[in-house]
Amino acid sequence: MAARAREIAEAETRVDPLADPENKKRFELAKEFALHLAKGIKNIGIYRHNAARYPELVRRALEAVVRYTETFGPLTLKVETRCFSVFKQPVFEVGESGENLPYKFYREGIRHLIFRPQLTPEEFLQFVMIALSDAERSDDVLSQMWNASFEHIEYVVVEGFSLDDMSEEEVAVEVDKIVGYLYRRLRSKSDDYLRFARVSAEDLDHSLDNVDQIRGAVITGATAGPKLVEKLQEEIKEDEGQRLFPKLVGAVFQVLEEGGLQDLAILQDIFLALLDALLLQEDFATVNSVLSKLRGLERDPRKAPIAESLRGYLQAKMGEEHRLRRVGEILNLGKHPQPQDLLRYLQSVDRSAVVTLLEILEVIEIPENRTVVCDALISLAGDNADPFLRRLDSEQSQLVRDMIYVIDRCDFPEKFRYIGQALKNPNLAVRLEVLAILSRSRSEQSRKFIVTALDDENAQMRLQAARLLPLMNPDKALPDLLRLVKSLEFERRDLKEKTAVYQALGATAQPSVLPFFSAMLAQRSLANLLRPGKVREDKLLAIAGLSAMPTIPAYKVLQTITEDGGNDGEVLLAARRAGLAMRRTLFGEEP
Repeated sequence: MAARAREIAEAETRVDPLADPENKKRFELAKEFALHLAKGIKNIGIYRHNAARYPELVRRALEAVVRYTETFGPLTLKVETRCFSVFKQPVFEVGESGENLPYKFYREGIRHLIFRPQLTPEEFLQFVMIALSDAERSDDVLSQMWNASFEHIEYVVVEGFSLDDMSEEEVAVEVDKIVGYLYRRLRSKSDDYLRFARVSAEDLDHSLDNVDQIRGAVITGATAGPKLVEKLQEEIKEDEGQRLFPKLVGAVFQVLEEGGLQDLAILQDIFLALLDALLLQEDFATVNSVLSKLRGLERDPRKAPIAESLRGYLQAKMGEEHRLRRVGEILNLGKHPQPQDLLRYLQSVDRSAVVTLLEILEVIEIPENRTVVCDALISLAGDNADPFLRRLDSEQSQLVRDMIYVIDRCDFPEKFRYIGQALKNPNLAVRLEVLAILSRSRSEQSRKFIVTALDDENAQMRLQAARLLPLMNPDKALPDLLRLVKSLEFERRDLKEKTAVYQALGATAQPSVLPFFSAMLAQRSLANLLRPGKVREDKLLAIAGLSAMPTIPAYKVLQTITEDGGNDGEVLLAARRAGLAMRRTLFGEEP
């Protein structure tokens, strides 16, 4: 058998393929491509920090391979340990790029690289970046090639194995025969997109009639352990979930682009079956890819009518209730790994799906998934606010907060009036969130809603409303706050709340506020013997108000208080602290 192998090898070497002028031309074009590829790889290594220049750096190599494929069809490079070769002659050697680029592919079992016609710049650049990738920082080359799902770049992979009573040289010759046969099938000019999958055992046996040692050979090896079995199962699952459907989508679109099928009803059935399969796999990225490809076809006047019909049909089916319920089940299972893909899916459905999505939202418990549905509702709401307004009175506080979130981001004509209605919600967290949303508006209507919150039954709401009013409109906030502090109800509130209101008064920084505080500080305890505690409280409140308006006049008033020995010790201490803090704010001096 060894002698037979040597005879075959010697017979092949006696024939010079380059004696044929056409083969010579093929070789020269392939070598030109390899030369520009080596230069492009070297330049990318120099300008690795400037990704914007990558297409320019590999442009000449791409032009060379396009010239080859347009003239002779697919360009096939045989991968060897130290070179790429054509007709057993090297066209790309190690020294040309500074690193053993061919070996990166060879060690993964890749024995042929095939560049097909219509190779796109994006595909070619992605191939170059895979070739340059660092094995220690990224997946192996074979995994990256597989994940890339190239349409115009193919490769032949050989896994190593051994046979009883055969040397490595003999096995290499027989494996080359197998690879050669499979490679010839791969180069077939058949229009069948899945032609490579049609290689049968009978075809292989027929092609290997002279290889007697292959048939009946006993291949030995260790039994797969549990870890290896688990790893293989994961790889099969990944292959079915992440690789199979993109390939299937590519096949469907190839049929569509080539005009092989024009029956709209059949195409609709195909795309609907594909949609349901992708939903079962939770593969929203591929669904979005299908819609994107259909939009791309719409730019072609010849394909636009059928592509537009298919996209409209598919989006209508995507928004049907039972499919949206399936999405809801997925959202209830856990945080989705690709929320943006799921959001793009929901944003692509028809506006009639709003009510169904709201029903789904009511039962979702995971906050991140609720946000995804809310963001989809924002894009689908249009000018119809009714479905959201009806749920502002819901007993589910989280649902009410979600409705406020949606209404706030929609362009409804009277959205702040709708949001203001939620100030009557019994849930405190909801009412506080409504105040925060209203404060961002700066409209008079929103300001009036916040003024009403000064009389809310909850102290936290009143405090928050008082803090927000000066930020919205200091001029209008002053009379509202003065009305509050002069009311009889205000006297019955605790000191903490009163302090916050006086600080809000100071935050307005209006000219009339300083005399108001000065008058309070000018009170004397001897003149109010019956209410000495009230005088001390008024002075503490006035100092709190002054501390919220860091100005030179306010600082001077505080300084005057600290120098007045007739004041209560607590008042003196509060004035001294406020003065030191204001001095640090005004002059940057540490006390």
